Amino acid sequence: MSSDVSIRAHGLSKCYQMYDAPVHRLWQSFLRGRKRLYREFWALKDISFEVEKGQTFGVIGKNGSGKSTLLQIVCGTLAATSGTVACTGKVAALLELGAGFNPEFTGRQNAVLSGGIYGLSTADITARLPKIIEFAEIGDFIDRPVKTYSSGMFVRLAFAVIAHVDAEIMVIDEALAVGDAQFTQKCMRFLRDFKETGTLIFVSHDTGAVRSLCDRAMWIDKGEMRAIGDAKSVTEKYLASLFNQAQKDERLDHHAVQKVLGAREWRDQRRDLVMRSSIRNDLEVFKFNPNVKSFGQGGVTLADVALLGEDDNPLSWVVGGEMVSLLVHARCLEAIRQPIIGFFLKDKLGQTLFGDNTYLTYIDSPPTAIKGNVLRAQFTFPMPIMPVGDYSFDVAIADGTQMDHQQLLWAHDVLVIRSVSSSVSTGLVGVPMLDVKIEVDGNDG
Repeated sequence: MSSDVSIRAHGLSKCYQMYDAPVHRLWQSFLRGRKRLYREFWALKDISFEVEKGQTFGVIGKNGSGKSTLLQIVCGTLAATSGTVACTGKVAALLELGAGFNPEFTGRQNAVLSGGIYGLSTADITARLPKIIEFAEIGDFIDRPVKTYSSGMFVRLAFAVIAHVDAEIMVIDEALAVGDAQFTQKCMRFLRDFKETGTLIFVSHDTGAVRSLCDRAMWIDKGEMRAIGDAKSVTEKYLASLFNQAQKDERLDHHAVQKVLGAREWRDQRRDLVMRSSIRNDLEVFKFNPNVKSFGQGGVTLADVALLGEDDNPLSWVVGGEMVSLLVHARCLEAIRQPIIGFFLKDKLGQTLFGDNTYLTYIDSPPTAIKGNVLRAQFTFPMPIMPVGDYSFDVAIADGTQMDHQQLLWAHDVLVIRSVSSSVSTGLVGVPMLDVKIEVDGNDG
């Protein structure tokens, strides 16, 4: 295997034999292949991929798609029916909850046991145990049997162990999803640091996390690889598949929806100072690109997307904090019973920063369009203050309601903006402040 490749899988397949009754498994051993009493279920079918050293590789797919089976084969805890996999370096894995733990042992005992399994000496385990316990943050439960742990505590201890075994390859399944938000963020910070030197395979339903964390990704569906490539394009294909499926959810109770009216006009008190400085948030607006990736059932086409100023003229340049309008023009190729037009603003990693659609505004009197009509939607909002970098708008058009609709068109990156300077000090975007104060009182007494 090349020295630049940490993981190489070729033709991985996994077949399970499904018996209608336990006794059939015994009978099958006597029949010696003369008759088959089982059904075959192929959890994986001919999966091949490579992960280079220092690369972060994402795996996405719905429940039951074969993601966990693939990871178990990569980690060596499950044998493939056919195909090969080779890993260069020590592999540490966080798979299903409690994997590798003895439920009767305490957390401390399991940490010592797991460290030994990963090849640490007794001296190394003893030296690292205080850091493992500190990272896990489970308090006195470290000396209680793990069978008394909640799912979140399982994850805390398991992740703390693999974070301190000097692994060169780390495999993280969806177990992180059960942890609380604070610990999940702590784990994500660790993973971002780890990916600077190690190889990471990351499985998650959160496509935003996959886009932000992973260099490349693979989409698995029903045991087969549907797409592999850069994380942004693969997650877009996965989302397109999800939106193209009919989804029946609970209807929105529109009696609970209230429109907020009469909000007072805002103005960032520092605006005049910032506007005269080098940190003014200058945003270049590129022209609408009609030749972009899109998906949907069709029946509508985009004619124009533009950012407008307060005079309703198209902008080629805008300053963060100013009031703008996003204009969407579309032509109906077929009748649309109840059109909904929406948008997302994304950063260069594909993470959604904010968005909205027309549904709630017209929930009591939805519009109708016939073939040949032109749809025109306009969203007016203060432009957030954007960190330096590239951003883009996605535009979507659907027919139906917020919870029950057909996706007619979803177009990626139809309008690109570039922030060339910014006053944002932290976060994904900056929000203009209505007021900022600091007070220093005199000495007491």
